[in-house]
Amino acid sequence: MKRILKTSLLAAALGLGLASGPALADIKIGVVLSLTGPASGLGIPVNTGFALWPDNINGEKITFITLDDGSDPARAQKNVEKLVNEDKVDLIIGSSTTTPAIAMGEVAAAAKTVQLAAAPAEFPEGKGTWTFRLPQSTSVMAGGVIDDMKARGIKNFAFIGYNDAYGDLWLRDLSRLAKEAGISITTAERYARADTSVTAQALKAIGTNPDAILIVASGSGAAMPHTTVVERGFKGKVYQTHSAASRDLIRLGGKAVEGSFVVSGLAVLPEGLPADHPRKNRH
Repeated sequence: MKRILKTSLLAAALGLGLASGPALADIKIGVVLSLTGPASGLGIPVNTGFALWPDNINGEKITFITLDDGSDPARAQKNVEKLVNEDKVDLIIGSSTTTPAIAMGEVAAAAKTVQLAAAPAEFPEGKGTWTFRLPQSTSVMAGGVIDDMKARGIKNFAFIGYNDAYGDLWLRDLSRLAKEAGISITTAERYARADTSVTAQALKAIGTNPDAILIVASGSGAAMPHTTVVERGFKGKVYQTHSAASRDLIRLGGKAVEGSFVVSGLAVLPEGLPADHPRKNRH
């Protein structure tokens, strides 16, 4: 009960709409992020953002315990087990990567500790009952990609993406939405996050003569397949998902990623919003 009350207090202060309860002790938050590994481009900015958080809520001190999952689901699971069993945290935040976030959700549910997933994690029916996803779902973002393709007259596209849960979610939602829009997927090429080359996948995708290529990757890992298809001569549109919306894509991709399309939430580029946008006027 103590943990639930303190979590509710924190969630209410963060605008999550949960009822607050009486504060009983300091608030201890366990954070698991991908601070190293191929998805570090996502985890590091999230970790930096905690500097903007208050150091207390209603006079109750907030303590962060931050652990690195190395972009590895098994490590993320071990980290969160330590946080709930040894550190007795009141709230879990993470991971910034989908598969580690899903692995964390199983532990959070067993410990009945609220998890705020910083990645678009989804769970089977009856699972992930203590997890609240902060980013937009893949279905929402896939809808944005398909809408843009339809507006540009794109008739088909090739899929190049991770062979894990993140890739699975995108392929599932894209397949449904593309079919509804009358757009076909010419091929679905998959690869592991740790792979250092996707030349074979790129050549197969380009060989189907698609109007566009969608890359489903994250952080710094999103640059390699993008530069590969460009270097192999692809001249069509290249799309990226919201997990690629990071400075690493620009830093590592260079000129190869210029002119590409990256779907993302408004918070990624607030300075790009028009002056009369409602988000500009929020206080």
